[in-house]
Amino acid sequence: MRDRFEASAGLWLRRWSSKDARAVLGAFADPSMRWQAGEPIASMDAAGHWLTLQADRWTSGAAFAFAVVDGMDTVLGNVAVSAVDHRHRTGWVSYWTTASARGRGIASRACRSLARWTFDELGLFRLELGHRVNNPASCRVARAAGFAAEGIERQKLEYDGVRYDVERHARLATDEEIACP
Repeated sequence: MRDRFEASAGLWLRRWSSKDARAVLGAFADPSMRWQAGEPIASMDAAGHWLTLQADRWTSGAAFAFAVVDGMDTVLGNVAVSAVDHRHRTGWVSYWTTASARGRGIASRACRSLARWTFDELGLFRLELGHRVNNPASCRVARAAGFAAEGIERQKLEYDGVRYDVERHARLATDEEIACP
């Protein structure tokens, strides 16, 4: 199973490693990343724990997270498939980018490549993802990566006592492939 490959010209996906702790800490220092890890990543120890969790989940086959990097191996973000269900051949896609990488199409290109990897390498058939409806940038990423909107899950998520609706998207292995720009 490939654990490093070129997603598109100059953009690579590779397994996270312990050497990425400083990059993870820097990414999660951005206030908009507060909820992306499930718990605060505010120290090198916390970043190291997050990286260990990614490695453990990969080894167990429960989830596969990739650092999204440029040609100089600078971390630009993360794409992952989790909740992998081999019986039904499904998985849950998540993604984030660093503040400096946003708005450049990196997340959508990385998600397209992750989808192809899950279909080819893991044999999955259906991928799902969701985003808060008040996050139009995440919706643009999902659509640009070929994930069709399927509906709204009312008040699914709660952050700081506020409930948020979530739009669900899905992509099937049989969906038309979208060309990378």
